[in-house]
Amino acid sequence: MTCNKIRISAVSYTNTKPFVYGLMHSGILAQVDLSLDIPSECAYKLIHNQVDIGLVPVAALLHIPGYQIISNYCIGATGPVDSVFIFSDKPIEEVRTISLDEQSKTSNNLARVLLKNYWKVEPRVLNEGEADAFVQIGDRTFGKKGQYAYTYDLAAEWQKFTGLPFVFAVWAANKEIPETFLAAFNTALRHGLDHRKEVIAGIPAMDKFDIGDYLLHKIDYDLDAKKLKALNLFHRLITELQP
Repeated sequence: MTCNKIRISAVSYTNTKPFVYGLMHSGILAQVDLSLDIPSECAYKLIHNQVDIGLVPVAALLHIPGYQIISNYCIGATGPVDSVFIFSDKPIEEVRTISLDEQSKTSNNLARVLLKNYWKVEPRVLNEGEADAFVQIGDRTFGKKGQYAYTYDLAAEWQKFTGLPFVFAVWAANKEIPETFLAAFNTALRHGLDHRKEVIAGIPAMDKFDIGDYLLHKIDYDLDAKKLKALNLFHRLITELQP
């Protein structure tokens, strides 16, 4: 890696493939050192200055002093997201224990916020053993909705609770990034979004899960004013949770 390259960590899930496609096919690749990581690793790398830009789970922003959101694009949803769930064989009102997903604190905090403020239950978090319910995110959830008696899509439940969309991850920096690079970066991301059909064509088909619908309709990539409002509300509700 040369010292003048911008170090970028992107999430390795299917929902970021359009972004990665854009970075790989828009001419910006020579300017970056790109790594693909799980969400928690993206956050860790940005917090510890191992990268300059990360596609960061929004809960992690609270731990990055002076962070800057540097893109008009995000990983968000305006309804069901189809990849962030609580799974259970009990209705949520009867859940007494829950296990969390080690890959993303944002989804864990979203689950805790909804449990406390929307469903009005506060199950005990189990770090080991079998819980009544569990949080799971990302590609590991594809096709699982029919495997459990109760499935709660956390983006859809957040919208019922707040009337707002949800934003799971944003492109953030831990330092000043040159404006010329940021312009090219946003253009690259847009290029990837504009070529989602090509991205979808390159992903093997799956049983019981529609990748095309997921990338074209379930994930909402525009970071607009409503998502920023939701982000601010989510941060406030996180700070009100018990440690």
